[in-house]
Amino acid sequence: MLLAIDCGNTNTVFAIWDGSEFICTLRTSTHHARTADAYFTWYSTLVKHYGIDVEITDVIISSTVPRVVFNLRVFADRFFGCRPLVVGKPDCLLEHEPRVDEGTIVGPDRLVNAAGAYDRHGGDLIVVDFGTATTFDVVSKDGNYIGGVIAPGVNLSLEALHMAAAALPHVDISKPQNVIGTNTVACMQSGVFWGYIGLVKEINARIKAERDRPMRVIGTGGLAPLFAETEELFDSIEDDLTMHGLTVIHEYNQTNG
Repeated sequence: MLLAIDCGNTNTVFAIWDGSEFICTLRTSTHHARTADAYFTWYSTLVKHYGIDVEITDVIISSTVPRVVFNLRVFADRFFGCRPLVVGKPDCLLEHEPRVDEGTIVGPDRLVNAAGAYDRHGGDLIVVDFGTATTFDVVSKDGNYIGGVIAPGVNLSLEALHMAAAALPHVDISKPQNVIGTNTVACMQSGVFWGYIGLVKEINARIKAERDRPMRVIGTGGLAPLFAETEELFDSIEDDLTMHGLTVIHEYNQTNG
């Protein structure tokens, strides 16, 4: 069994892959000081609660937080007796290498999204990921990551607005009933919701114009369905795209490693 771990700036997701489907997905907050023992206590408690009794033989990790990788490596070695693959490290092979400026380090999450999206949809893609940052990843016809765009995440923008303006409250993102807000919360929600609708539409349009070819747009991340309710922003929404990409990279390494 494969344990795929996706560590983002806000949350870390563990998913068990049996070769055909994910049989268990667990989520915790990302904390750089969490030890291998703490990871295992949390993990083993939850898999026992869900009645999952499997033997983990392989582990693959994607992490945008470098400081957590060491403890996740120890976690895999100590409790499953395996050396994990870490996306972005030299010993983790990619079927399609990124084509970016020399010396540029591409975030592991973006490489994984590109691999997962290409496996499911082929090339000429834009992957829009609503995470801590809102990222746009461009995948070539041949499956290479060729660059993209990074914008502040939706919740990050709301938090920054609340922190920087003393009179503005903390609000949750939701679709407002009207564009014109008649109270402070409605005004903020409208600004963020319609602002990000505009951001996604404009950036996608400019990427397509720059590439000068038809491109499919894939949405992922927890807020993708919310924005897709109103506008036809995406050709497809993949809520498990990152985890799927990890299985694709793991399989490639098993075959070609």
